[in-house]
Amino acid sequence: MTLSQEPARPASPLRLVLLEDDDLLRDRVLVPKLSQYGFDVVAIARAAELGEVIKSSAPDIFMLDIGLPDSDGFQVARSLRAELPDAGIVILTGRADNVDRVRGLFEGADAYLAKPVEIDVLVATLYSVARRLRPTQAVSRGKWSLSPDEWFLLSPSGARVMLSKTERRLLEAMMQHANEVMSREALIGALTEDVLAFDPHRLDSLIHRLRRKVLSTLGEPLPLNAVHGAGYVLEV
Repeated sequence: MTLSQEPARPASPLRLVLLEDDDLLRDRVLVPKLSQYGFDVVAIARAAELGEVIKSSAPDIFMLDIGLPDSDGFQVARSLRAELPDAGIVILTGRADNVDRVRGLFEGADAYLAKPVEIDVLVATLYSVARRLRPTQAVSRGKWSLSPDEWFLLSPSGARVMLSKTERRLLEAMMQHANEVMSREALIGALTEDVLAFDPHRLDSLIHRLRRKVLSTLGEPLPLNAVHGAGYVLEV
């Protein structure tokens, strides 16, 4: 990884309490990954430990499992929402039934994710919750843009990631139509002169890889989203 591609670190990292009793998942997967993406993670295995954690410093986000050795995750979410109404709550559990999902959201969770979950989906969800927690910070930040030579994508926080030739062409076209839906045909036309020979699936793969690259390198999701039946939109 080059110097220009080092993950961005916010001035005041979000403090995240991870309540998960699976030692391997907690300590070998979630804690290292979430720390890499800039979160200040406090990991615990039992609900009884929450009191001491909250006393030391009020966390910004709680990430909870439902099946806990000493409590029920739904009850924990309900108690946290009542005691800390401004905190973010994300449930991460192996229980994927819609009944459980609805109950989790009803009990106060901001998001409900079922295991296994890809790390980029998890991090994007946490950042979405963070935007609710720190709206003033989001307003004061800059916008996504390209560097003057257009070989780097610049994040709102000022971090940057180097682009390939194809990624550069794609983002140059999307920046010219920022916040507008671009059709797949228009995007393919920006990438190649031989539109008929271009496999449309390559566009989806390119965008998927670009989003993963930006999230992994900068620690924040690129707001490039699919619009069903229409194309893609870059929200800057």
